[in-house]
Formats: sequence, C-alpha cells, structure tokens
Amino acid sequence: MELGFHVPIFDIDGGTTAIAGELARVGAAAEASGATWLSFMDHYFQIEPTGLPAESNMLEGYTTLGFLAAHTSTIELGLLVTGVTYRHPGLLAKIVTTLDVLSGGRATLGIGAAWFEREHLGLGVPYPPIAERFERLEEALRICRQMWDPADNGPFDGKHYQLAETLCSPQPINRPKVLIGGSGERKTLRLVAQYGDACNLFGSSPAEVEHKLEVLRRHCDDVGRNYDDIRVTIMANNPRPNPGTRDEFVRTMADYAKLGVHAVIITPTTGAPAAWIDAMAPAVAQLAELG
Repeated sequence: MELGFHVPIFDIDGGTTAIAGELARVGAAAEASGATWLSFMDHYFQIEPTGLPAESNMLEGYTTLGFLAAHTSTIELGLLVTGVTYRHPGLLAKIVTTLDVLSGGRATLGIGAAWFEREHLGLGVPYPPIAERFERLEEALRICRQMWDPADNGPFDGKHYQLAETLCSPQPINRPKVLIGGSGERKTLRLVAQYGDACNLFGSSPAEVEHKLEVLRRHCDDVGRNYDDIRVTIMANNPRPNPGTRDEFVRTMADYAKLGVHAVIITPTTGAPAAWIDAMAPAVAQLAELG
C-alpha cells in the first residue's frame, strides 16, 4: 500500500508571508518520505470539516500545484478534488495539461460534482441542482478525454457545454489520470467505472469500503470495464492519523490493503505541515509491507 499527503489548511505558522516557503518544504518532505501523491483542496473558501471557518486561508488550487511542480520532481500532483462547476471544462483540460507539461508528466485530474454552496454564492458562480451537476460532470469527463486525444480536435456538442474545437496543444506529456472523488453508488461510482482511472473513497470502515468496491465492480461489469484497471484510494479520517498514532494507523490499514486499496491519503492539519509529514514518513515503509 502506498501513502499520499493531502494538505487542506493554509493557516501557516508565521502568517501569509510564510506560506510559500512552507509549501516548498512540504513538497521536499513529501518526496523525501517516499510518498507517491501530493494534493491540495480545490475550494474558494475554507470548508467546515477542517474545523476552521470559511474566512480561513484558502489558495487557488492549480496555481498552488504549479508552484509545487517547480519545487518537486517525482511525486504525482493533483487536487482532491476539483468541483466541476469551478472552471469551464475546456479551460480545465488546458490547465491540467499545462501542469502536466511543466511538471514533466506528473499531473492527475481529480474531479467531482461539487457541493459547497456558500462559496458558489459568495463569488457569484452558478450552483445548479445536483442532477445537473452530475450531467455537467459527465460532459466534463468526455471533454477532457477528447481534448487529450491528439487525433480528435473536433467539436463537442453536449447539453451543457458546446465547444467548436477541442484543440489542446501541446498535448500532455502523460495523459493525466482521472481520479473521481466521492462514493455515491448510483452516479459517482458509475462514472468511475466508465471514465475513471482512479477513485477516492472515505476510509470510514473496511466494511463500508468493501461494499463500495462491490458496487464499483458491478458498474464495471455493466459497462464492460476491467475493475482491476481502476486505482483505489482512500482518505484516512476515521480517526484522522497523526504522528502520535502512526503505528496504530498502519495497523488499521491492513484490512484496507486486503480489500485491494492501492493507496491511503492522510492530511496534516497543523500550521507546520512539512514537519508533520517528516514525522509521518516512516509510515511509507510500514505500509509498503502490507502489500
């Protein structure tokens, strides 16, 4: 099992002027640990599940990843996850392509249906009903697939998006893998089966994850997809690990490893995330022993 780091908090010790230096250290610490994944949130405002108010610091996601691309060399970079409502999908595909080119082929597209109404209303971004958001998500996935096909620069004519040309030049160095976040059984996991290279589930319990993976298998069967081609990742948040509980955290991951979970992603929630990552680094080798 592999380990990834996801940084959701930008209230950094030392204040705003310390953010850039700390994030550069985060990149160095994550790579030195042997972790395979580094991500940030994609939100306009901070979200309540972090325990912080909306007024707390929140950086724009892809600008942050571009900065980290220049301060890392091997780790996979992505957002966990982009709300489909945040950017027009043609622009999104171009942004992720740019990240891939400038990082030497390390970009992943993490995407979901979006959920945080307050930030949409706050910045004047349309927030359609959930059924429409899922329709837009599927169209966005199709648009990105088409834009990353160098043999198809033709139009896209969808219900919500119309593109006269899906020209994307340069093409990515590596076609970005598509990670779809969420665990909805009827829509989200169907989209994973049909369009995703990876999924991200909440590590609520081994039994719950096992159930979600069985649902995903059925969707794969329905669309003729090989389930084994999909990379399974989870967020460890029940409970959220920390350096003091590192060994216990690794032990609890054994049951997920038996289910075929490929990677677990953990979140530093302190004002000094680089030091937190350094303290969690031994878990990389410990998890690798689980298979």
